[in-house]
Parts: sequence; structure tokens; C-alpha cells
Amino acid sequence: MNAIQKLFEKKNKNILSIYFTAGFPQLNDTEIILNALQSHGADIIEIGMPYSDPLADGPVIQSSSMKALQNGMTIKKLFEQLANAKNEIKIPLILMGYLNPVLQYGFTKFCLDAKNAGISGIILPDLPISEYENEYQKILEGHGLNFIFLITPETSEERIRKIDSISSGFIYAVSSSSITGKNTDMKAQENYFRRIENMKLKNNILIGFGIRDHQTFQQACQHAAGAIIGTAYIKALENAESIDLATKRFCSSILKS
Repeated sequence: MNAIQKLFEKKNKNILSIYFTAGFPQLNDTEIILNALQSHGADIIEIGMPYSDPLADGPVIQSSSMKALQNGMTIKKLFEQLANAKNEIKIPLILMGYLNPVLQYGFTKFCLDAKNAGISGIILPDLPISEYENEYQKILEGHGLNFIFLITPETSEERIRKIDSISSGFIYAVSSSSITGKNTDMKAQENYFRRIENMKLKNNILIGFGIRDHQTFQQACQHAAGAIIGTAYIKALENAESIDLATKRFCSSILKS
């Protein structure tokens, strides 16, 4: 059983998933960040593969991606780093990025190397459903990798149910049709969250975009299995003298532990 499914069997509420950009702040910080997040309360870690044209990302994550690329981060380098950390990290790891660099790497090779590096799931927001079904689903499933789709407030019920039928792991519910890092009014999105709840989907839901503190985390968790935080954590890392201490403070502020 995939590590994401195992997590949801044990825990299906208040799940904290945290995103960071691989290669940021420094090229070789990946293993330090993974260990810090695991130690201080993250349930899932989402690792961003830096890309020069990240369409859905706000300025903070875009900036971190550019810095990571300047530092020399590549998919190959990331897999090397993850292989070194594999035996230490027990919580689910998800790779998030864009389709073009993965195709350049080779999709089947990417899935094999991801599996060997301890990855449980993949998020590629620009991979269309039809292409996923026709070309890539069998490859991902053959390597034991969950594929996570995104939905937004504008996604139709028909499309959500289609995504639910072919998804594995969980569904990533984007809190607004904006870019990452925008301060979404979570209260204003409650009708959207309730609509998803009332659909009684088979997959768990994690809410992302605009989750930045204890209050927004709790608001998201009222309507979903948990929430995903990215921009706020990247900001916490930007000028941190100690990644471990900055991560401890950040996770404590979210979980109020």
C-alpha cells in the first residue's frame, strides 16, 4: 500500500502538508528540510521541482524556483538528494512540478527514479486528464505512484467526479482561482468547501493556496482532511539562520503545539 493511503488510514483530520522548493535556500538543503519537517509535525511533504515558467505560482515561490535553478538544482540532482534521505524519512513525499521538465527527463525514467527515491505521489498541474488516462496513468500506477489532481471553485461537479474516479492519494482543492501566496479569505470560500464535502467523494481532500497560519489551517481543516502550506513556509526559510529552528517555530505556529 502506498504511504499516502497508509497515512489516511491512520489519520484523516488535521493533516499538515508542507511545500518547499528543492534547492532553496541552498542547493544541498533538501535533506535538512525534509528531516526538520518530519521532526516538527508535518504529515506530508510536497517537494517543488523548480521550473523557469511556473504558471500557478505566486512571486514568492517563483523567486524560490529561480534561486534554486541558479543554485544548480535539477531533477537528477534532486533524486540523488532524495536517495540519500530515503532511509531517514518515513512520512509521504510528493513531487510537484510541471510536465515539460518531466518529459525532457523521460516520463518512465522519472517514475522509476521517483519510486526508488521514496516518492509516494506526483502533482503535475498542467497534465490534462485525457493525456493522463491515455498515456501516463498505467506508467504511474505501475511504479506505485499516486497522482494528485487539482480542483478549483470553478471546477464543475462533473469534472470533480471524473477526477475523483481516476485519482489516487487525495484531491488538491485550490481555495481560489488565484496564484499561490494570495491571502485568500477562507470564510468567503465556505460554500465551495461545503459543496465538495457534500459530494461525498471517495478521495480525501486537502485544501491549498492561501493557508498561512493557525487560523486559516483550522478553517481549512473544518471542511477537509487537512491543508497544504507553501508560500508561508518558503518565507520562513528565506533568511533563516537555522532551518531546523525556523521549521520548528513555523510548524508550532500552525499547529499551536
